[in-house]
Amino acid sequence: MTVTVRFAPSPTGKLHVGNVRAALWNWLFARREGGRFLLRIDDTDRERSTSEYEDGIRADLEWLGLNWDDTFRQSARFVEYDMVCDALKADGLLYPCYETPEELDRKRRLQRARGLPPVYDRAALSYTDDQLAAFEAEGRKPHWRFRLSQTEVQWRDLIRGEVVVDTSNVSDPVLIRADGVYLYTLPSCIDDVDYRITHVIRGEDHVTNTAVQIEIFRVLTKMRGGNVPIFAHHSLLVGADGQGLSKRLGGLSIESFRARGIEPEAVTSLMARLGTAQAVAPERSLQALADTFSFETVGRAPARFDEAELAALNAKLLHETPFDAVSDRLAQMGVDAALWDVVRGNIETLAEASEWRDVAYGAIDPVIEDEPLTTAAAALVPDDPLSEESWSAFTNAVKDKTGAKGKALFMPLRHALTGRARGPEMAAIFPLIGAVRARARLAGQRS
Repeated sequence: MTVTVRFAPSPTGKLHVGNVRAALWNWLFARREGGRFLLRIDDTDRERSTSEYEDGIRADLEWLGLNWDDTFRQSARFVEYDMVCDALKADGLLYPCYETPEELDRKRRLQRARGLPPVYDRAALSYTDDQLAAFEAEGRKPHWRFRLSQTEVQWRDLIRGEVVVDTSNVSDPVLIRADGVYLYTLPSCIDDVDYRITHVIRGEDHVTNTAVQIEIFRVLTKMRGGNVPIFAHHSLLVGADGQGLSKRLGGLSIESFRARGIEPEAVTSLMARLGTAQAVAPERSLQALADTFSFETVGRAPARFDEAELAALNAKLLHETPFDAVSDRLAQMGVDAALWDVVRGNIETLAEASEWRDVAYGAIDPVIEDEPLTTAAAALVPDDPLSEESWSAFTNAVKDKTGAKGKALFMPLRHALTGRARGPEMAAIFPLIGAVRARARLAGQRS
């Protein structure tokens, strides 16, 4: 059996951290097993689906390095869905229902008032010919429900263990709306069977849906071959405060992370381990993450996503990144290997390196907070070429000349030479600034 998984986003919005966690776990599992990762575009909702969102989804996955082995759109498969629906109708497994949304809501309220679960009562199965004629005369269009077995459905979940759901406590699912639009469930099951999906990895909010889908899978595999997939339901993401992320997803899109300078490897490093017993650490290799991926380490508690943790991980990743790994991007900023090695331990995003380019090689406005000291220091800057040892010799000379020491010595020099209160070790950046610029800045000149 070739392990085959799928990621199935709807092109009705942007990818966010919750989507990406599901996509990544599917990808990691497939790559660990030497299997296949499919990208399915769930665009049956033609009113809300757009090509712009689809293009954005593909761009985000490519940016993250989550390459796919095959891809298709559900909108290209309506003929297959129609064929299955005709067969299900003929077998009496898909039946028409004419209740309006208001009538269904009234039924649910009455059931709750009587202490009963709000499960569909299957009234449609006992419609008389007169009732059907009356509905048609009113111009009502039916929605179509799948007839569940109303028995226990059991499966072994790779994360949750043994799961049992009694489908007598579940409403027969609506698979086709009254306007003829397919809802998610049926096309998804047909695609999973046809594309021989072996494992479905998704959030725990789908657990009850899985029982319903297993019943549909059992019917479809008899029609079209294949096997019922194996399931793994992981916990959902919450914020650092333990609250849900639903109201903040716009700000947690992959597009927004990219715009803020977050590295794709920071996202994948965090999402791969979030909610597991494995320690989060920066990792540039997706295959390395795949090699250690295991459902056995996944916990059941909600996984807390903290933007501060992502930012810190991004910084740590950059601190450990050699020049060659980002040389093409740094070259566009005018940052060379010497400067990168000096500043990478002091930045949170790659773009910040360009700011230090100006400090090292460009012109800045020096910050003069002790003019007598910096004026004296300007005359004591040694000649080029400077080295890391030059800084110690220079500061000792300034100390001897002015009597300043400690913070009173080093902070005015840092402010004047870099225009900043914090940054790389001065011994390392001093040689890059060079003697000419150093003298000018210590004298208060823009240089």
